[in-house]
Amino acid sequence: QVQLVESGGGSVQAGGSLKLTCTVSGIDIFNIIDIDWYRQAPGKQRELVGSIPSGGRANYADAAKGRFTISRDYDKKTVSLEMNNLRPEDSADYYCRTSFMETIYWGQGTQVTVSS
Repeated sequence: QVQLVESGGGSVQAGGSLKLTCTVSGIDIFNIIDIDWYRQAPGKQRELVGSIPSGGRANYADAAKGRFTISRDYDKKTVSLEMNNLRPEDSADYYCRTSFMETIYWGQGTQVTVSS
């Protein structure tokens, strides 16, 4: 069983920054799994923010490029999403996700609110 727990959400003004963390626990597979960050705003579909593969470089959706950075800490078994220059349209629930043995695992989400 794999558990993912997001933390770090909150409310900021436009132009501010937040750092979200996804902590992975359960089966010791952190070194081999890819981790994705998604977000879902009210009334909208869940969308991919970016991904970081095991041992590889992160890649980002266009909306995140240049403002967001994804990194992973193999010792702490965490993946971070650092968000800078936040905009009101970044307001959403943010989720981390992974898959293993044909099973997809999601965290419970953390809310980000950006005010103008």
